[in-house]
Amino acid sequence: MTPATSFVTSGSGPTTVRLGISTCPNDTFAFAGLLEGRVDTGGLRFEIELLDIQQLNDRLFAGDFAAAKTSFHAALLLGEQTVVLPSGSALGFGVGPLLLASRPETRPESMDQRTLLPGRHTTAALLYQLFYGGCTRSDHVVFSEIMPQLKTGQADFGVCIHEGRFTWQQEGLSLVEDLGTRWEQTTGSPLPLGGLVARRSLPSATIHSIQDVVRRSLEMALEDPDSALPQMRRYAQEFDDRVLMQHVELYVNDWTVDLGEEGRRALAALSQQAKRCGVIPADGQDLVVF
Repeated sequence: MTPATSFVTSGSGPTTVRLGISTCPNDTFAFAGLLEGRVDTGGLRFEIELLDIQQLNDRLFAGDFAAAKTSFHAALLLGEQTVVLPSGSALGFGVGPLLLASRPETRPESMDQRTLLPGRHTTAALLYQLFYGGCTRSDHVVFSEIMPQLKTGQADFGVCIHEGRFTWQQEGLSLVEDLGTRWEQTTGSPLPLGGLVARRSLPSATIHSIQDVVRRSLEMALEDPDSALPQMRRYAQEFDDRVLMQHVELYVNDWTVDLGEEGRRALAALSQQAKRCGVIPADGQDLVVF
């Protein structure tokens, strides 16, 4: 395990925490206050990097962050090293990735077909593995490349996330299945997409402080949503404010503020399904909420 001192520094000044978050509108919304220095950090100093979700997953595996937003797929694989914070998660009903096709009325059924996935350790890739594993060959690309490659016929299928959930029809693509709906029908739980995790090796007091700061930033944005728009516009793939706020309305909810009991049950269901399909060993570490 990477020593905590590589991503947390302290001394005579404030403790510095290396934090990674995604460029997705729900994260730039939730963390806008922190990014702009409008949140009381309780004596912590944050060094923040904004990255694509698969880059965040990779950097978390490399030990680069004290805390980071990550796919719950990656969090499962890092269960021995991290805990999930109660605030900052993206989960819910009707929030799942979409399996799209480049042509109408086609289904994944042949290894001659190609499916694009938005990163090896994304929860979208895990869902595809759960429900369509072995149906086609698959390749991992940056999420923003999936719809353009489908439109030009470079791939047969793609698992679409983020703003593309709202724009796939105007791009002329076809829906094969909403993987989130499939998850809901299979488990009866909201779909856990991603969450904020912290290193188990951190002092408990530091984890508590990080959690408090995250919640304060999120509550600030919820009280004044328009205050977060500059940060959202800065990093978004889609620049229409209406689409950005649709994204927030879909992915930021009561479970983002606090996972609660239902959120914890959803994480338990994901752990169980991951064991069933061999993503983690049958005796592997379940997702644990701090």
